[in-house]
Amino acid sequence: MTKPTKTRRRILIGVGGGIAAYKVCSVIRHFTEAGHEVRVVPTPAALEFVGKATFEALSGHPVTTSVFDDVDEVAHVRLGQGADLVVIAPATADLMARAAQGRADDLLTASLLTVRCPVLFVPAMHTEMWEHPATQANVATLRSHGATVMTPASGRLTGTDSGRGRLPDPQEIALIGELLLDRPDSLPYDLAGVRVLISAGGTREPLDPVRYLGNHSSGKQGFALARAAAQRGASVTVVAGSTAGPGDPAGVEIVRIATARELAEEMTTRAAHADVVIMAAAVADFRPVSVADAKIKKGDAGPAPIELTTNPDILRGLVEARDEGRIPGETVIVGFAAETGDETGGVLDHGRAKLKRKGCDLLVVNAVGEGKAFGTEDNTGWLLSAEGAETALPYGSKTLMSSRILDEVRRLVPDSRGA
Repeated sequence: MTKPTKTRRRILIGVGGGIAAYKVCSVIRHFTEAGHEVRVVPTPAALEFVGKATFEALSGHPVTTSVFDDVDEVAHVRLGQGADLVVIAPATADLMARAAQGRADDLLTASLLTVRCPVLFVPAMHTEMWEHPATQANVATLRSHGATVMTPASGRLTGTDSGRGRLPDPQEIALIGELLLDRPDSLPYDLAGVRVLISAGGTREPLDPVRYLGNHSSGKQGFALARAAAQRGASVTVVAGSTAGPGDPAGVEIVRIATARELAEEMTTRAAHADVVIMAAAVADFRPVSVADAKIKKGDAGPAPIELTTNPDILRGLVEARDEGRIPGETVIVGFAAETGDETGGVLDHGRAKLKRKGCDLLVVNAVGEGKAFGTEDNTGWLLSAEGAETALPYGSKTLMSSRILDEVRRLVPDSRGA
């Protein structure tokens, strides 16, 4: 499948009056470097943190906060009507309150009333402000109006405070924004109350204190699934091995492991309390029978043979645990298959056989090899179901693929568990 050509889109970035406004400069740069046309509309309070000249230099367009500037162009109507995506970051408690009430007391909030494209609010505030019933009611109102409100990250806030309310990483904001450009309806808030357990990354099996057996997995697909599930309202835990790329997804619990046996233990234990289990990790099939206490020396005789043994089949083990009642029977189990074709069959043939062998509800089949799947930003493949359906997953970002996978997962989750 060929990679589609990216279309130049018009993006309106609204900047709220919070200390995190400086981080939005990186979001603006991402979209402009991706070839999009960006217009920045700050609130008057935002200019107390970042000057107008900075936003103008990064976007290449003039910046104003007032509906009385460029009156002949009716800017508050033109900006909103012409946008393909609106990103509000940082979305302060005050800004979200005004947007939820439909107020129009500056250029940004007035523009929001004319928008008919996807709108992404990215909250940033102190924990107490985020958790306040009034803020949560405003978030619910914005979502009911069709907006996407990101789950804030946890970490260091202004001053010495730490907690939920930190602006997510700019790269994560950009990834969610690009997803909404590619697929505007990709993030419905339909997984609230659903507990999702995901494995991600590669495992590393030690040979000695220096070396290990591993693979090229970056964990990007597993993290993309976690990111999309969290933004759809799920309570997400990721058991992660070796990973690379963007930082930890906002609003997601991360549990770190190294080896396949550690991964098996964590997944089996935590699956008992999950509604959905997704095995996206690239698990090493084999491990050394013994691990050297000291670094293995090269020596004149060359390397000694390394005896290997088979690692546990974690996906099959999870299905067996469900069959035996150790995991609830309604738990949805999703597997991944990284395959290559050979003389016995093609990638899809091997995927079908693996689905039958593993017994999971859904199997995502990826063709792997140089420049495919592992370590890349984009992905493609097929989604196979135990019911016999086969759905092609068109080439696109791993976040886009995740949204399509989660659509099918949501269909299988009992309605009592979802929003």
